[in-house]
Amino acid sequence: MAASRVYVYGIVHAGRALPPDARGVGRPPAPVRLLPAGALAAVVSDVPDDLRARRRDLMAHQDLLMRLGTDAPVLPMRFGMVAEDARTVEEAVAAATAGHLAVLERLRGRTELNLKATPAQSEIEALVRADAGVRRLMTQVRRTPSYEGNVRLGQAVAEGLARRAAEAVEEVLPALTALADDFVRGPDVPGCVLNGSFLVPKAVSERFRAEVERFAAAHAERVELRLTGPLPCYSFVPQDGAEPAPPGRPSAQYAVTGS
Repeated sequence: MAASRVYVYGIVHAGRALPPDARGVGRPPAPVRLLPAGALAAVVSDVPDDLRARRRDLMAHQDLLMRLGTDAPVLPMRFGMVAEDARTVEEAVAAATAGHLAVLERLRGRTELNLKATPAQSEIEALVRADAGVRRLMTQVRRTPSYEGNVRLGQAVAEGLARRAAEAVEEVLPALTALADDFVRGPDVPGCVLNGSFLVPKAVSERFRAEVERFAAAHAERVELRLTGPLPCYSFVPQDGAEPAPPGRPSAQYAVTGS
């Protein structure tokens, strides 16, 4: 029956106490409860009849996970995780207890910070000074204007800005990965030369943020950096049955893409 379905927010250690006012998705926001499964418990609620990926529900899902992760680790589920009934959740959680416990230990005292890097679009003059090829194309277009020439120049400028931004990111990544316990590259984002997430000990999160700000200020003519977080540690939860890596062991080497 549809009424028996449950919405799953995440997995925590058994014995956790939920905030008394904990609410989840839906309008009105659904009361949240714990569904025990041995050494673990799933954080669940009823499923709203009109569940959609609306901003209010996306934010309610994330805000609850952030509250849960303030004092103890939580293994986050992506928005929209719905099970047919409570027994399905209990059996699934119990069957993967060892792996879930390992992930929770890995996430203890850590948070996710996401870094996006984009080319500094306002610094074309700096690119022209540094790139002889762009200067040559610009001179040709000024002498002999044409549509094709303008297209080639535009492409060269875009590629040059992206290249300078990617080079700048390569310079800062070693310092940032040294402060983090793990780093993974996320899906490509249009306009970005990097979309990466860091698993950062909460004790050094402000130092991490300061390092990003320092580098961004020093290299503003090449790259713009946007740091988002703290976030639920979505990027460091194994997918498709993969085994979790222990704390400190990278699950992926950093990579930078550019045009």
